[in-house]
Amino acid sequence: MVYISVTEHDPYYNLATEQYIFDEMPTSQSYFMLWQNANTIVVGKYQNTAEEIDGAYTAEHKINVVRRLSGGGAVYHDLGNLNFTFISDQGADGFDFRSFTQPIIRTLAKLNIEAEFNSRNDLTIAGKKFSGNAQYFKHKRVMHHGTLLFDSDLDVLQSALKSKPGATPDEYASKSRKSVRSRVANITEYLSHPMSLAQFQSCLLEEVASEERLVPYFFNEHDLARISEIADNRYRTWEWNYGHSPAYNVKKTRVFNGGALQLLIDVKDGQINSLRIYGDFFGNGDITLLEQVLNGVQLHESAISAALSGIPVGDLINGLTSEELVAFLLS
Repeated sequence: MVYISVTEHDPYYNLATEQYIFDEMPTSQSYFMLWQNANTIVVGKYQNTAEEIDGAYTAEHKINVVRRLSGGGAVYHDLGNLNFTFISDQGADGFDFRSFTQPIIRTLAKLNIEAEFNSRNDLTIAGKKFSGNAQYFKHKRVMHHGTLLFDSDLDVLQSALKSKPGATPDEYASKSRKSVRSRVANITEYLSHPMSLAQFQSCLLEEVASEERLVPYFFNEHDLARISEIADNRYRTWEWNYGHSPAYNVKKTRVFNGGALQLLIDVKDGQINSLRIYGDFFGNGDITLLEQVLNGVQLHESAISAALSGIPVGDLINGLTSEELVAFLLS
């Protein structure tokens, strides 16, 4: 098995690396990869990004958002989280999550931690999820990847993803795959003695190597150029991360200083297909001006801000600023 150690923390580059290994490296080999992302939400291939993330929170805290090739739910990554990837011809007969997670379970067992594989393809300790797993199939080849919460900031994890207790619920209607929120925990909570993430990574590598010989591989200039190209053409693009979301409609309701405001939004290909504005607010002028200027606009901060440039939002909806409307649309 070829072992590839990735030192980049750029999520767009790292997901491009997975795709490059899967699509362009020799299929005569199987591959194992360990990697980390800086603060990032990774959504599943079939998910509606806007429905899964708190857009205002992620923008304020500069959290990256990227869509992966595999299905499943949204997950949060930071440098307290370790990701693992297996790529091989195994699994050609169907989804097989359990076999790829066994090295994790055995590694933790040697650290006196009992981990279990559950019916949602997650790994848990004492009923709390610490590892989410997903798979991508193509040409009888499988890519299995998973997260390992070692010492992540669980407060940020809960805030960046939607479905938070006490939040005003937006009502979405779409055919997207919804994430199932679970109780989560870090591995460090169950360690009997202190251990760094680097030490844990070494233990995991040792366990994988005990089952199959690992041969290190280092990317050459061609590899690096192709990975960068894939990252730029897919994973860094708004079209992939947001525009790829299924069509949906949503009803958003918030209370501002000027009164209650309700938006009914129909979205297709990541753009506002139609918008209707209701509420008990006061305003001067025709609110349809605001509705019309936003039709056809990408649900992206810069695109919405540009469309609202020169529009007297505070007059049309008394007490509301353009910045507040942008944040509301993206929340």
